[in-house]
Amino acid sequence: MAIHVDGVKNISNAVVRREGEEWIINTIGSNLQEVLGISEVDENRTVTNDIHETKKVLGVEAARNLVIDEALRTMQEQGLDIDVRHVMLVSDIMTLTGSVRPIGRYGVAGAKASILARAAFEETIKHLVRASVKNESDSFQGIFENVMIGQVIPSGTGMFDLVAKFGEESSSEEKK
Repeated sequence: MAIHVDGVKNISNAVVRREGEEWIINTIGSNLQEVLGISEVDENRTVTNDIHETKKVLGVEAARNLVIDEALRTMQEQGLDIDVRHVMLVSDIMTLTGSVRPIGRYGVAGAKASILARAAFEETIKHLVRASVKNESDSFQGIFENVMIGQVIPSGTGMFDLVAKFGEESSSEEKK
């Protein structure tokens, strides 16, 4: 049985420390909605690392920014230098629908329209068997599946066919 004695519900521990002239509170647990309602808390600098809670309280754009911040911080802690634009692209894909979706097989990668793109990410046999049972077909509209089968990708010069008329029309133009 959980008993709430005092403080903010869902926050089990807090560490208070001083940085210069400011007091910083780090917590175990999170309740962003309630914490932002405390008058002594600076709502402009209060953060949580809970992406779904951030989306619920502050919206999808705040969740997108949190994905960027957390991913960059993680990379920097590992000594990896990554261009922020790559992380921004991933966070845009994760939040494109207005909700926060994971990149893995239960999120963005698993929702691809292309059978081959889904099968290439994870659980290859499962995706191929499901597609065959449902009588699905792959139209090869994406870059990934075209590269897999060695076709020209639908991008750049591979996006269109060039058609030119030769004959009477063009030869009459040249005589003028």
